[in-house]
Amino acid sequence: MKFIKFIPLCCLCLVISCGKDKHKTESSRLEAIIDNYHDHKGYDEELYPLGIFTKEYYKAEAEYAQETLSKLSKINSDYLSETHQISVELLKFVLQDKIDFYEFERYLNPILSDAGFHSNLTYQVRPLTNYQQVKDYINTLNAIPEFVDQHFSNLREGLEKGGSQPVVIFKGYESTYDNNIVENYEESFYYSPFKDLPSDLSEFQKDSVLAVAKELIEQKVTPQFKRIKTFFETEYFPKTRRTLGVFETPNGKAFYQNRINFYTTSSEYTAEDIHQIGLKEVARIKSEMEKIIKELNFEGSFEDFFKFLRTDAQFFAKTPEELLMIARDISKRADAQLPRFFKTLPRKPYGVAPVPDAIAPKYTSGRYIGTKKESTDPGYYWVNTYDLPSRTLYTLPALTVHEAVPGHHLQGSLNNELGDSIPKFRKNLYLSAYGEGWGLYSEFLADEMGMYRTPYEKFGQLTYEMWRACRLVVDTGIHAKGWTREQVVNYMASNTALSLHEINTETDRYISWPGQALSYKMGELKIRELRKLAEAKLGSKFDIRTFHEVILEQGTVTLSILENRVQNYIERVKNE
Repeated sequence: MKFIKFIPLCCLCLVISCGKDKHKTESSRLEAIIDNYHDHKGYDEELYPLGIFTKEYYKAEAEYAQETLSKLSKINSDYLSETHQISVELLKFVLQDKIDFYEFERYLNPILSDAGFHSNLTYQVRPLTNYQQVKDYINTLNAIPEFVDQHFSNLREGLEKGGSQPVVIFKGYESTYDNNIVENYEESFYYSPFKDLPSDLSEFQKDSVLAVAKELIEQKVTPQFKRIKTFFETEYFPKTRRTLGVFETPNGKAFYQNRINFYTTSSEYTAEDIHQIGLKEVARIKSEMEKIIKELNFEGSFEDFFKFLRTDAQFFAKTPEELLMIARDISKRADAQLPRFFKTLPRKPYGVAPVPDAIAPKYTSGRYIGTKKESTDPGYYWVNTYDLPSRTLYTLPALTVHEAVPGHHLQGSLNNELGDSIPKFRKNLYLSAYGEGWGLYSEFLADEMGMYRTPYEKFGQLTYEMWRACRLVVDTGIHAKGWTREQVVNYMASNTALSLHEINTETDRYISWPGQALSYKMGELKIRELRKLAEAKLGSKFDIRTFHEVILEQGTVTLSILENRVQNYIERVKNE
């Protein structure tokens, strides 16, 4: 009898021991692959501070990604921890996009309606707090000519292959380069960091740095922006395509489906699926808007109310300073509410600042600019103070909670501050369905936080939600159904209270960036669906702070990973 009992116990010990060994082996294999991925640069960052952008480089990166995917496929995830399992899935997702980037030749089209390879240089301009940063910034400015040459080569090939941007999006595009063509080097935005050099530099060092800075602006930076102007106005604009949707470009239908898959982090949706989801959401949100209009006793039609919101002086700041002051007030009120809704808050603070003049005319109403964990700079919520008659105050609370807290700053900073068990690539990872989905969910959550203090501000939240629902309709309309630009503008104008300037800016953005606009609403719908499920299943056991911890504590994830985590959380709490 004792012998019969002894055998199962022995077997059990062997199984446990074997399981531990397999866990250790598979974990070690995964960590080695991830370490190799972290160490893989593809080029010398000191020699190429702005990166390499050649076809040969992207081909080599795709081949490396394919090799790494092959190694990952041999790992048995059943023996891995949840964190490691998530790392496997996310690394596969990232590597596949590297392969797709090369195969769909996305490097041949490095410009958007409101951005581009040249305007992205703006993000290199930051305060200089030590001598090493000064030297690094000088190296960056020195690298601009080669950076421009490589992109010109790609853009020319894109023109030849018919994969360039539509000419219709380039109205006002000259602001992306004209503002950097200056007569006096001291007026250059790229010279601005040199005006406040670190105090620990000697006078000799300061004099040397300033002399080099003057030479760089006069002989490299400004001349390169003159080249960029000539290229776009005499070569690119005259030759670029007159069609609108990406489906009209070579391999465009497959490319759009690829972008749908990437920006929804799923392969389950077609363009038609998303179009129909958008129409349904537009109808639902419009019904909520109409209730507010009725409560306000407004006399007039739905369109009349939009016209009132777009034109009445009470809804606009009179000066850029006033707009920034109001945005800062909203930000501080949001800060105060965070402990009621979140267990973990980021250590890094954020500032509220205007969008730089050099890029403001073609820029969105606001954006979050994050920094690395080790950086001494804060994150920044940029508010666009250009063209004040287009910056509606009733939408500012929704914009602020989306870009600052509890939106992008909170989520992004927590992602950067994840513990050592989370690999570096995940801390730096941004997936729009998760990040922008969280940003839009934050606008919904802000209602519970008491951020919308008037019916107009609540309407502003709904018009932002409507804006994202409309994106599902118009993005698929442009890139799969052959919608014209006029159709898009009319649809947006009749369903949102966005200013006409914003509508036109956004329309150009959707045309130039296929699929990205889908991520906001699709991500938000998934998070709200999961919250509703958790509330229904857990009842009185549901805790909003714990739910948000589940959403945020593993950092950026795909929506399928997020769904698995919430399902596991529900089962765990039910069984407590």
